[in-house]
Amino acid sequence: MLSALFGSEARIKILNFFLLSLEQKYSPNQISREANLSTAVVRRELVNLEKLGILKKEKHEKSAHDKNLYYLETSYILYQELKALFVKAQILSSQKFINDLQKICQPKFLALSGLFVNNSKSPTDLFVVARVRRLEFLKLIKEFEHDLGKEINFTLMDESEFIYRREIMDIFLYNILEGNNIILIDQISKK
Repeated sequence: MLSALFGSEARIKILNFFLLSLEQKYSPNQISREANLSTAVVRRELVNLEKLGILKKEKHEKSAHDKNLYYLETSYILYQELKALFVKAQILSSQKFINDLQKICQPKFLALSGLFVNNSKSPTDLFVVARVRRLEFLKLIKEFEHDLGKEINFTLMDESEFIYRREIMDIFLYNILEGNNIILIDQISKK
């Protein structure tokens, strides 16, 4: 079963796309663009995932190119386990990100939100409080996005701005801190 499920890198990218999205319907062309895969490979893997029962297909009459839309079958027996596995894989990727980040700076606070906790209403996916050299940080973000196969919305602040915004109860910061998140580094909340 697992060898059929994870038989190819393309399948993993497509599963990652679906499991970390907010249960929407997608055409093969949309998935191809988002996952950076050829449409032929995407169509083949969509058929395989549909046969396994992970995805469902519905006819889409409005589109001339893509007549089918695919979506996650949330009643699939291993749906919750698959979702948890892919979220944990993201967290492992974030551990690599943390190690690489600590090579270029001393982060005071790091939280995962948005994409990482399946919350589209979050103002950011990655929140970092650190003093960094911007070009090195952007290169690191690009590597992290490549590892995840998704674009990341990030917010970068220095410590003094974080403390000031926390003191004035800034709504943006409040939504990050009080919303659904995974805090990976916290060296300033006690201050």
